[in-house]
Amino acid sequence: MKILIVTQYYFPESFKSNDLSFELQKRGHDVTVLTGLPNYPEGKIYDGYGVFKNRRQNINGVKIIRSLLLLRGKGGGLRLFLNYFSFAFFASIKAFFLNFNNKYDAVIVHEPSPITQFYPALVLKKLQKVPVYFWLMDLWPESLEIAGGVKNKSVLRFFERMVINFYENSQKILITSKGFKKSILKKGPFESKLEYFPNWAEDAISAGDQNYPVSKLPEGFKIMFAGNVGEAQDMEAIMDATLLLKSNAEIKFIIVGDGRKMPYVQEFIQNHHLQETVFKVGRFPVEAMASFFAKADVMLVSLKDDPIFNLTVPAKVQAYMSAAKPIVAMLNGEGAEIIEEAECGLSVPAGNSKQLAETILKMSGFTVSQLHQMGSNSRDFFHENYQLSICIDNLERILHIGPLRSL
Repeated sequence: MKILIVTQYYFPESFKSNDLSFELQKRGHDVTVLTGLPNYPEGKIYDGYGVFKNRRQNINGVKIIRSLLLLRGKGGGLRLFLNYFSFAFFASIKAFFLNFNNKYDAVIVHEPSPITQFYPALVLKKLQKVPVYFWLMDLWPESLEIAGGVKNKSVLRFFERMVINFYENSQKILITSKGFKKSILKKGPFESKLEYFPNWAEDAISAGDQNYPVSKLPEGFKIMFAGNVGEAQDMEAIMDATLLLKSNAEIKFIIVGDGRKMPYVQEFIQNHHLQETVFKVGRFPVEAMASFFAKADVMLVSLKDDPIFNLTVPAKVQAYMSAAKPIVAMLNGEGAEIIEEAECGLSVPAGNSKQLAETILKMSGFTVSQLHQMGSNSRDFFHENYQLSICIDNLERILHIGPLRSL
């Protein structure tokens, strides 16, 4: 098949769109990616890229076309708005011109947020009648209201109408969490379009180099949080739990990653003198994760107590499972249910820092064999449900459901 992937985020940014494109290309499909200039999360264009530099590339056989966009900067509300809509605008222009010399069998929209990434695909759908497969990793306008703090009803209604239009123009709606179904069906009769398409863990994690040179970690029982340090992760509750466990010097919290809440984390550590039990090691490439994970005793995942997040399964759950690690979770909904089903860790309600601290203390007393069994359960569940090959097999089945162009 000749496939176009539309996504604002792509290599060298670290997103699932990378694995998706490379794996489809490896399987013999002709893959093109329409994306933006890489600038996530720092808000600055990556070295080696620019308005006149590397706008067109070929990586692992995948053709990459980069549209202009306004940089996200430090992620303020106005800058993010301009960043989102500028990509949608400039990429839609690119899509219009792509129509003249390229005929696609399918367009896949990879949407970790914002929802506006659908617009370029909509242009091609109208011009070519090509089926569009909408891979949802975030629900709008709910995320805009809850994570973005937008309360204006007119703005939220505007985005809800936009979302409904996108759903109506989708051949299939691919959902990473079964909990998304309820929200989507409230917006219209889209049940026949829904397909469960969960996240996978990157091969660099599941089969990575455990000897990758990384920061030296402290001795002790290591609780590791890896990934985005943002609003959704409820860093306030995590830091409250670290404070409750301050006197248990054997328990060490390791934070691998960065994000908008990192200044808060740094200030909390300093104000409460947690330098001996909480350690920030910064951002590392995905290739380093196997090495970090191997040094952890338990991996930590969290989401705020909010209806939208209760429908979400954080991608790091699959990543933790791929590395055969026990998991302690502070979240509600489907994410907690998966951990319970897999018997790979313990979970506490979202926002409950006291119970999180108590559960971590309890796990620190587990035997090595108990922790190993949880890790083994993690890996088994990953193999059965979240391997890249299994997920892409499922995607190829989904792509062949709809009407296809002749090749």
